[in-house]
Amino acid sequence: MTHVQRFPASARAAATNPLKMSQPLGAALAYLGVDRCLPLFHGSQGCTAFGLVLLVRHFREAIPLQTTAMDQVSTILGGYDNLEQAIRTIAERNRPALIGVATTGVTETKGEDMGGQYTLFRQRNPDLADLALVFANTPDFAGGFEDGFAAAVEGIIERLVEPSPTMVKAQVNVLAGCHLTPGDVEELRDLIEGFGLSPVFLPDLSLSLSGRQPGDFTATSLGGVTVEQIRSMGASAATLVIGEHMRRAGAALELKTDVRSIFFDRLTGLEASDRLVRTLAELSGRPVPARIRRQRESLVDAMLDGHFFFSRKRIAVALEPDLLFAVTSFLSDMGAEVIAAVSPTQGAVLEKLPAATVMVGDHSDVETLARDADLIVSNSHGRQGAARLGVPLHRMGLPMFDRLGAGLRVHVGYRGTRELLFEIGNLFLSREMDHDHGPAGHGTPHAAEAGHACGGGSCGCSAG
Repeated sequence: MTHVQRFPASARAAATNPLKMSQPLGAALAYLGVDRCLPLFHGSQGCTAFGLVLLVRHFREAIPLQTTAMDQVSTILGGYDNLEQAIRTIAERNRPALIGVATTGVTETKGEDMGGQYTLFRQRNPDLADLALVFANTPDFAGGFEDGFAAAVEGIIERLVEPSPTMVKAQVNVLAGCHLTPGDVEELRDLIEGFGLSPVFLPDLSLSLSGRQPGDFTATSLGGVTVEQIRSMGASAATLVIGEHMRRAGAALELKTDVRSIFFDRLTGLEASDRLVRTLAELSGRPVPARIRRQRESLVDAMLDGHFFFSRKRIAVALEPDLLFAVTSFLSDMGAEVIAAVSPTQGAVLEKLPAATVMVGDHSDVETLARDADLIVSNSHGRQGAARLGVPLHRMGLPMFDRLGAGLRVHVGYRGTRELLFEIGNLFLSREMDHDHGPAGHGTPHAAEAGHACGGGSCGCSAG
């Protein structure tokens, strides 16, 4: 059994190539999954500008994001006036269905009472009683991207979801964690609807960040779960909770509505996909559709074809905690050795990582730990370190600004797992082919490429 080393954090005094992203950015992404929503950062203009650039570069879409534009004076004396003015201006000019407020380091350091400010705003602005408003505490000096995303989802549940005296048997809630791409959410929708169920995703990034083009300019999010659908989540038969960082939101929803939660720590891999499909079959009372059975057969065949190239490969992975768990578990299932798993923040899921070394750190730590690796899996900020080591980089997570279609990649379910297997397996296969066609091989085709199972030279055939 591999000895596992677990370090609480990097020993270095400063991050030189950060992996961590802030809580407000995670909250903004969650708000963007609600139709006609306008996220509002309660902080300085710079806090908003940097987050906006990162999201635009990753999704290559127009990202609506506003700021309360705090300056030195308002930061010291209190920022409620800026917050109230910003909300009123947005409501009057843009008429959003929801305004999602996320605090930043500026306001959190001052110690703004966001619960009290929400109550005060409602008291002073009765004319905006119909405006859906959510406040989330998201200090960017604590926690990380997943924590901010979870805080925003919890805030939406607390403010908008309503208990229901009746149940819609075919309706299921899905709390989709930030490690799921818009493409992943769309794949899940396809799976769930294949069983005759009607999913309500919170948030639903597949409808707001999948490349739709508006006929007219809109200053709010375009598409996503509607406020009316969120209010109806109390009538669902069950809630599928995807990712450890969504566990608290699932518990809050269950406590408020009595809708039972079904937790999934990952949806990538054969066993994880099997569990999801069994759950959907039980909820719907229907047999598994033939189309989904064919997808499973295709994945099993792909695993048989590809496991030769994963076996004994040494891989370093640096991602957000829940995505880190999903990827390292999949790689371990395929027979690879995860020599290092680096997370930007602490999380309960890190205790379950199948990796030789688990560390809270940044890309510089990855570069140190991956010197003997065959592959690095991380976001686009890992490309310089991978290039210095001469190790291939498979890009996953956010941000991914040097590849097209980052938001539409699919890594969940049978089809998504198969695609991930092919993407990584082809990197290994390409590297083997490059070595076989190098100077030492004099251009001789690889035996496997020629279709010979013997490996060349052991059975007396012409390949020998």
